[in-house]
Amino acid sequence: MQLFATSSFAPPTSLRLRRDRAERILNGLRAVVVFLLTAAALVYAPHLSRALNTANVLVLAPTLLWTVAQYLIWYRRPELPAWLSAVNPVVDVTAVTAIIGGYAVAQSGVLALRSPIFLMYFVVLAGRPVASSIRKAAFISALAFVEYAGLLVWLWATNRIPVAINPIDAVEMARITPLDEAAKLVLLAVFGIVSTYATSWVEQLVREASKESAERQRVVTRLVQSELDTLKLQLNPHFLFNALNSAMALISTDPAAAERMVSELSDFLRLVLSTSSEQEVPLERELGLLDRYVAIQRVRFQDRLTVTCNIEEGVRDALVPSLLLQPLVENAIRHGISPRAGAGHVQVTARRVGDKLSITILDDGVGVRARRSRERSRGTGLGLTNTTTRLIHLYGDGHEFESGPRDDGGYAVRITIPFRLGRSSSGRNGARINADLTAVEQS
Repeated sequence: MQLFATSSFAPPTSLRLRRDRAERILNGLRAVVVFLLTAAALVYAPHLSRALNTANVLVLAPTLLWTVAQYLIWYRRPELPAWLSAVNPVVDVTAVTAIIGGYAVAQSGVLALRSPIFLMYFVVLAGRPVASSIRKAAFISALAFVEYAGLLVWLWATNRIPVAINPIDAVEMARITPLDEAAKLVLLAVFGIVSTYATSWVEQLVREASKESAERQRVVTRLVQSELDTLKLQLNPHFLFNALNSAMALISTDPAAAERMVSELSDFLRLVLSTSSEQEVPLERELGLLDRYVAIQRVRFQDRLTVTCNIEEGVRDALVPSLLLQPLVENAIRHGISPRAGAGHVQVTARRVGDKLSITILDDGVGVRARRSRERSRGTGLGLTNTTTRLIHLYGDGHEFESGPRDDGGYAVRITIPFRLGRSSSGRNGARINADLTAVEQS
């Protein structure tokens, strides 16, 4: 049974699937060959002795039933049983040996050994490189050699084959020459070695290709991860410089407010650092970060800024890109709310739509024309650009990103990503939006 065991090094999935497909094709060819042999046996049946017909039935009937049974039992499965790739060639080799031996017993050893059915050994071995492992190919090759050699020894020992040393005499006198049979054994041995080597070569080729493909995938993954990390690192200084500039502007006019802003900034950065190694976090944690950010902005804008969240029940544990909301809300505040004279409002909405999570950031700021003019003059737009790039890397075609003016004024950003649940965070990261960020729950 050890010979039928799989290799200690598991074959790549691609190799396993190719072998499964090859075994199905080989079984189809086996079915064709067996049906043809059965048809030929039926055609010749009236001209053959009863003993020869019996030999044909005893060998062809079980082989035909076994071949058909495979289609009925296993072929609707995604993959065939692994042991079939060992049992099928054993059945084939043994069937060839049995029919040669049957002809020798029923009629003549000379007829049996000169029958073209001997060539079926090579057909069976030819299929090993595409359907078997190295160990199975070596076993089948050895089995074919041993069975035919054993058959020759048995026929010689039972005096079923007359022997002639001279090949010409052997043909004229209907005898068997040892040289011919030795040549057959040599051919079987050589073909078995070639079959085993070809199996090894194919397996090594597929494994190397699989290894190179996996290595390329790891390199691509590392490059994408590095780019994502770079994009995240760009967001932190971008926000930090803006917050510090706001704090510096308050130092001369309102030192206490500047101190509060620096304190809130410290809390915010502490939360950011706690998620610095994660590309996706629960939405609850993102809302906690947004809470701290809005607290910083409220120091500066006071009653001029209102930020509300409308978070659908059951989506707070959904995974979203880390630092997703803060740059977009900052973009809305800085380019939409800040330029206007009066108070402004930003609304963040999150809800589940089928197997997607929909997130919307709306503001009632100065509008798209003034916003674009301001962004061009100040060279900004990092939040939207980085968010778009990160979404492409994380979700590919599985996301949607839209941004543009609202019909009733202001600006809107709409994001749709796959809905996947993550582990909810606790403590401060998972704090509910407080007075600085009013959360409006709706089902």
